[in-house]
Amino acid sequence: MQPDSPLPASIALDDSSLYINRELSQLQFNIRVLEQALDESVPLLERLKFLLIFSSNMDEFFEIRVAGLKRQVTYSRPRINADGIQPQQALARIAEIVHEQVARQYRILNDTLLPALAAEGIRFVRRRHWTPQVRSWVADFFHTEVAPVVTPIGLDSAHPFPLLANKSLNFIVELEGTDAFGRDSGLAILPAPRSLPRLIPLPAEMTNGGVQHIFLSSIIHAHADDLFHGMSVRGCYQFRLTRNADLSMDVDDVADLANALRGELYARRFGDAVRLEVAENCPAHLVDYLLRQFNLDEDELYRVHGPVNLTRMFAITELISHPHLRFPPFSPAIPRAAQRFGDLFQAIAHQDLLLYHPYESFTPVIDFLRRAAQDPDVLAIKQTLYRAGADSEIVDALVEAARNGKEVTVVIELRARFDEESNLSLASRLQAAGAVVVYGMLGFKTHAKLALVLRREQGQLVRYAHLGTGNYHADNARLYTDYSLLTGDRELCEDVSSLFNQLVGMGKAKPMHRMLHAPFTLRNSLMEMIVQEETNALNGQPAHIVIKVNALTDAKMIKALYRASQAGVRIDLIVRGMCCLRPGIAGVSENIQVRSIIGRQLEHSRVYYFLNAGGTEKLFLSSADWMERNLDKRIEACFPLEQPKMVRRITRELGYYLRDNTHAWILQPDGSYVRQQPSAGEKLRHAQQRLQNKLALPLVDA
Repeated sequence: MQPDSPLPASIALDDSSLYINRELSQLQFNIRVLEQALDESVPLLERLKFLLIFSSNMDEFFEIRVAGLKRQVTYSRPRINADGIQPQQALARIAEIVHEQVARQYRILNDTLLPALAAEGIRFVRRRHWTPQVRSWVADFFHTEVAPVVTPIGLDSAHPFPLLANKSLNFIVELEGTDAFGRDSGLAILPAPRSLPRLIPLPAEMTNGGVQHIFLSSIIHAHADDLFHGMSVRGCYQFRLTRNADLSMDVDDVADLANALRGELYARRFGDAVRLEVAENCPAHLVDYLLRQFNLDEDELYRVHGPVNLTRMFAITELISHPHLRFPPFSPAIPRAAQRFGDLFQAIAHQDLLLYHPYESFTPVIDFLRRAAQDPDVLAIKQTLYRAGADSEIVDALVEAARNGKEVTVVIELRARFDEESNLSLASRLQAAGAVVVYGMLGFKTHAKLALVLRREQGQLVRYAHLGTGNYHADNARLYTDYSLLTGDRELCEDVSSLFNQLVGMGKAKPMHRMLHAPFTLRNSLMEMIVQEETNALNGQPAHIVIKVNALTDAKMIKALYRASQAGVRIDLIVRGMCCLRPGIAGVSENIQVRSIIGRQLEHSRVYYFLNAGGTEKLFLSSADWMERNLDKRIEACFPLEQPKMVRRITRELGYYLRDNTHAWILQPDGSYVRQQPSAGEKLRHAQQRLQNKLALPLVDA
């Protein structure tokens, strides 16, 4: 359907200035995460956690995003997106921003967080503050726990520079003297064993009632001389190398995906270097030496004022001895509708169950599969798994079902980034139990979150399904916001069954009753609904679109939203991470607002809302972000909510996000974000807290 009247043609919607570079947008998200470390309304250990999440996010950013840009430059195969920025330009801008933000991160750590933690009795004891008692304890710990597992590597013509694993902690040691074989190269590399913790707690009798830790790097520095007997250590400096960790399998040449993936996982640890972090006191000649070894230049060097591997500090954020420094706990609720019946299938048959995790419990989803595994009337279970976790209750239920003689079919996406090894292990376990395991489609990641149960009831075969916006990972369900729908709706369950048949068998894509799915119908259907809102606005009818996703980078979808904005459609976008659309541009996007919610929970749910004036509001939940890869190169599921009560509920919850004035960041036309602040006298509105108060149960002390 096309608009009734043409839109102004004076502004070319292909103009590169209308689009934000995706890597630079991703950096902006990471900066918003880092900002949480300065938010005094956030408990202190949670502020430290946000600072460490920034480190973890930046690791992945370099392993995947920067590595991809470098590969384009190396092989002279630039992929120019709608923003028109060349890979070399993006890399230069990234280096400028990241150097500034990493320096800022360490200032926040050293000048703000560590002093505040020390005031609470949580200290990281530097060598200059070690008492004689601590020095004695450290010496004993070094000789009994560290020295036996450390292997120094002297560098000479017979011992070239070692191949160091991705993100491993290492030391470059400058030596003086000659060893037993007459060698005097003056350099050694000291890899810190991954089996050793990076933070060592001091015994309680030395801490005066507080919590004190020593960095492993400090212990190694203090006793480096002991590792090079008869030689003098002139300097010992920590460094860390980040490598390309993206998998680069050519799917056209893969005969056995699982075996090919196992080989790639090993190679991931030793990909091309993309970043070097070194202690700021490392001498220039040693830094230059390391840069030459890794074929890196000065822009890819990051001097840091503190530990080079901050992510290993995460254990501190979980201290149970300081509950007042963490977010107060809450108990996820189980909706009354799920408790009203003793049998979960009976409850779902009576009415669909909509859950919003983590405020509402993930337990009904686990129970759905556990009950199916044990129910003698259940004949078959079909399931997709993208991320499930190593110790998964979902997988336990599927294993039990297979052992109980059910027909169990599991579509495992082996290529879920950084979960590949875990998924290979889960696949082996399920196969050993007798389940049929398939790995989805080569060239198309299976990202849909679906489970289907076939049950015999009164002589008839009945289907039940779970459809979700998030993964079947119980730990993630306590941290990520995601919707789950448990349903016995006949048409929707038939759609789920059809999709499983496509994934497991062969044949043309079968028309669906109500579900949309990528890469077949989702993009075109979304385009049609956007155009319908555009048409309604041009015809003088109210028009409104609300989209909540993790990322919006697809240029075709952005262009469609621009056209709708030009027609007068009000568009509210809630985009947690990357957003390549520029809002607020006169004549193009002045009717579009983009906000990002950063808070206690990771916003992960995907919701699409279209006002559809003159008809019934259209509201969908989905596994798909609005990215080219999701719409064209992944198997994604998008399903409608049509019950008026559920539609009202979701639109009300979207409203909480749209009115948030404490944790919402508003995207500016220049690509920066400004945190929303309540005006004088305005009521504070915090969407996540409102949802927690409304849906979850307060945790009451026993």
